[in-house]
Amino acid sequence: MKLFAVSAAVLLSACATAPQKPVTESSTTAALNPTLPTLFIAGDSTAAKGSDPEQQGWGEPFADYFDRHKINIANRARGGRSSRTFITEGLWDRMLAEMKAGDMVLIQFGHNDSGALNEEPPGSQYPLRARGSIQSLGEETQEIDNVLTKQHEVVHSFGWYIRKMIADTRAKGATPIVMSLTVRNEWRDGKVERGPGRYREWDREIAARESIQFIDLTGIIAFTYERMQPVSIQRFFPKDHTHTNPAGADLNAQCAVAGLRAVRGRSFDRWLSSRGREILPAAQSLP
Repeated sequence: MKLFAVSAAVLLSACATAPQKPVTESSTTAALNPTLPTLFIAGDSTAAKGSDPEQQGWGEPFADYFDRHKINIANRARGGRSSRTFITEGLWDRMLAEMKAGDMVLIQFGHNDSGALNEEPPGSQYPLRARGSIQSLGEETQEIDNVLTKQHEVVHSFGWYIRKMIADTRAKGATPIVMSLTVRNEWRDGKVERGPGRYREWDREIAARESIQFIDLTGIIAFTYERMQPVSIQRFFPKDHTHTNPAGADLNAQCAVAGLRAVRGRSFDRWLSSRGREILPAAQSLP
């Protein structure tokens, strides 16, 4: 799929000069207007509403780029979740209960999927949480007695969990869209990391196999970061290399909008706010 190239100048200018306008109502808690289509976000802390002023996910400022009189933006991302635990904890089923025909779902997981399948070491002061998925796109499973939930569990692959979300979304008459990960503030030889792991590659492959849209947010953000250089990007990551502050979240939200504007047929344009229309479409063939 060949799409238009994102304009780094537009993204950087908007981030540098536009005021940080908070949404009038959080897309995490806002009631959904049943007469409007809804764009859901299923993801982790990199998209979720922040827990303190220095941490914010892109799913909150993202809503500013849409006309809330035309579309609901429902940010259902939750910190610390993997594709596996978003399902096993019931977050996915709760979102499905809200979903209706004509809605859309952005599916973005991976940052936490590389974790342990079970708590390791059990009972330690700093255990590795039981949230990892099997690192493949296959049908492999592993049975565990989950130390945290005290339940017997069959753990599946990353691909299995994402395919389940896609199938469930389609069964509701809604449209699934797979989105690759945000970018961590990790640099080598002037290039920012396009990881972690193989999730970007796997997301692209899943979307191709399922014949659905893929938004290469990893590539779009990396393209933008590398034109700003590491010293400029550092201010977006005050706490660690993964979680952004509100300014970094807003830049990532602009990149997400750029990716959506490049979807075949430009179908998202009809729902954009004036701020959203200022963002140019992105390419999905970025390195």
